[in-house]
Amino acid sequence: MRTILITGATGGLAQAIVTLLPDDHLILTGRSLAKLSALYGQRPKTTLLEIDLTDPQAIDQMVAGFDQEGISVDILINNAGYGEFKAFDQVSDEEVRSMFEVDVFALMQLSRLIGLRMKVAGKGHIVNISSVLGLMATSKASVYSAAKFAVTGFSSALRLELADYGVYVTTVNPGPIRTGFFDQADPSGTYLKRVERYALNPDQVAARIVRSLGHNQRDLTLPFSLKVAHRFYHLFPTIGDYLARKVFNYK
Repeated sequence: MRTILITGATGGLAQAIVTLLPDDHLILTGRSLAKLSALYGQRPKTTLLEIDLTDPQAIDQMVAGFDQEGISVDILINNAGYGEFKAFDQVSDEEVRSMFEVDVFALMQLSRLIGLRMKVAGKGHIVNISSVLGLMATSKASVYSAAKFAVTGFSSALRLELADYGVYVTTVNPGPIRTGFFDQADPSGTYLKRVERYALNPDQVAARIVRSLGHNQRDLTLPFSLKVAHRFYHLFPTIGDYLARKVFNYK
């Protein structure tokens, strides 16, 4: 039986992932124990932890607690994160720091702490949920894209450092997913309607992630149309910038 730690477990993608892992011991974290309990209180082999991921000390204490209880995390899924689609000059300094604290710094801290223990054990898998916006930036997502580019770069380097120790690192780069993410990122709902043709259901993404667990997969970029768009963008950056500004600017 594997022990799998999932952050941001109250989110729609995490919920879809959990349904596909009936036989594993899951450690599910979130900001609200009440919400976690409402979702997973009846699930066997489940540990629910309320944690503020913007507090580095809380993360240190959680991992130290695993050590004290003899818990070895086999798979870490860094799912916690959020975004806000605003013009660059409409984002406050506080909003920039807050997004990086959750989307980047907490992910890096957990990956480093759990990754070290996996390195010593000689096995493990870290799955970092990024975004296709961590591969191709778009307007009105400068901070979110910057955060996800950071996740992608960190994950790529971490994968190289852990490769010789039997530890896998996979970066997941999904396009828009029909979850509560857009309640904050785009409260008007306009963006999600405009990208409906590219939007994914949470169970689609979850199924791909679960199939990758325990396998040395470098990254997952979906849907396929956006994977092709990413390759085109890097081959023809000038044309890609023009299309991103004039043709595919949905925000």
